[in-house]
Amino acid sequence: MNLVALETSTEYCSLAVSRDARVFARSVHAGQRHSELALPVLRELLQQAGLDMRAIDGIAYGAGPGSFTGLRIACGIAQGLALARNLPVAGIGTLLALAEDCGADKVIACLDARMGEVYHGAYCRSGGKWIEMHAPSLCRPAAVPQVEGGGWIACGSGFRVHAAALARCYEGRIARTDADAVPNAEAMLRLALEAFASGQGADAASAAPLYVRDKVALKTSER
Repeated sequence: MNLVALETSTEYCSLAVSRDARVFARSVHAGQRHSELALPVLRELLQQAGLDMRAIDGIAYGAGPGSFTGLRIACGIAQGLALARNLPVAGIGTLLALAEDCGADKVIACLDARMGEVYHGAYCRSGGKWIEMHAPSLCRPAAVPQVEGGGWIACGSGFRVHAAALARCYEGRIARTDADAVPNAEAMLRLALEAFASGQGADAASAAPLYVRDKVALKTSER
């Protein structure tokens, strides 16, 4: 399949294009420039792959959780491209993409959610499939869900920003930490390929972000 993936839930703008078994990917530290950079990067990748959008079979986007604005950008671009060509879309979880990218079978994924909280998910791979042990949730670092046993790989910015609190919660259970890991489109492309191949592509009109949190700032009284 020829697929496009867009991931803009963090400060990085990450895109990937697959042409059959070949993948063309690029991640740019975008800051707040995701909407400005995404389409030009996509055009470059399509050119490298020798494709145009008429040859694309489906579009994946980073559904969240993550930056509210970033999630809307990826979802909006995916919808626009898909609606114009009647293509299916697949929303891929950012925490699952972290797990997919870290090369382990037991993963705790945490992204810094600001406001003293983290986006948290835990996943195990069995028989080549990911099993969701803890669904994406918003937690205080000192109150993240527990996991059973040891040998877990910890990844994501939550383990950098809230290192001490998370280390206390998971003492003796974590084998390795990659606090600099970010969700990327290449990992999402691998997950999307399975989703599309199994008929899980959805109509573009149904695409929606997974926010998890319902507010973006603290009130004065909360601060």
